[in-house]
Amino acid sequence: MSLRNATERTIARYRKLVFMTWFLTLDLIMFGAFVRLTDSGLGCPDWPGCYGKITPIGASNHIEQALQAMPYGAVSFSKAWIEMIHRYVGSLLGMMIIGIVYLAWRYRRELGNTPRLAIVTLVAVCVQGAFGAWTVTHKLMPIVVTTHLLGGMTLLALMTWLAAREKTHPPVSREARRWLPWMAGGLAVLFVQIALGGWVSTNYAALACMDFPTCHGQWLPKMDFEGGYSLIRGLGLLPSGEMISQYALTAIHWTHRNFAFLVFAYLGILSWKMRHESGLAGPARLMLVLLIAQLLTGLTTIFFQWPLLIAVLHNGGAAGLVLTGVTLVLRLSGSQPTKIPA
Repeated sequence: MSLRNATERTIARYRKLVFMTWFLTLDLIMFGAFVRLTDSGLGCPDWPGCYGKITPIGASNHIEQALQAMPYGAVSFSKAWIEMIHRYVGSLLGMMIIGIVYLAWRYRRELGNTPRLAIVTLVAVCVQGAFGAWTVTHKLMPIVVTTHLLGGMTLLALMTWLAAREKTHPPVSREARRWLPWMAGGLAVLFVQIALGGWVSTNYAALACMDFPTCHGQWLPKMDFEGGYSLIRGLGLLPSGEMISQYALTAIHWTHRNFAFLVFAYLGILSWKMRHESGLAGPARLMLVLLIAQLLTGLTTIFFQWPLLIAVLHNGGAAGLVLTGVTLVLRLSGSQPTKIPA
């Protein structure tokens, strides 16, 4: 085998692993939403196993006892399997990223890229794993669960960066590059909205306002922002130990809902302006579609009282906006290889 063929095979193997890992990261974020929305986060109330066992099969006696004690509690056989499958896939993802780091370091000359980004991604998935453990050990503490969600989106952004470096695209004009700071700002605004959405989900505030566009029939209903956005507290509680009020839940929901209009307008106008630009048209148009889909799934969540499938799709739409936003930033910054015009 010639040196050139060996190099091409190495690059092809690396790219295949990167794109598989990127796809698995997106899937894991969607499945993580499913875990949260089915209340399966404490399906196995210890970590990393299930009552100290590798699978729920070995923990069947403990699960049966928990079911008898609390038939409608956090523990059941289905919830245990949902939680453990999420952990298994997360472990697989970590191993695949280790493989990416190895290949990126071992063949850095052939790949023509520094392995630093791959190493940062490995650190990120380790931190994400730690927050996954803390989600269980801290009994779904909202700040921990929300940070875990943001960590998943950050990991997706890093994997998108890694994958995008391996794809070519038509060259972006010098004039179009003026949109770079605006798109970077849009990505930051998007992460703020994802954090607000995560806070809604982890505090079970999705149905705090059942009407639209008003909330409880008012544009500015009575709200408790101090209670709603107190960060260090248990699930369903205030820092004082009292139950969280409806006014606090309304504040959480109302903030996410109204900030969404800002995000929709900002990213919508920006992607509309870039929709015909060479090298930007594809992701810009996809962002427009995803923004509309997010609006529709958000409204459907309210009108149909948070159906599981729609709620998972809403979380997936946020992930889609992250990957399109990162792609646009990379293309505008010139960090992706471009196709040479014929």
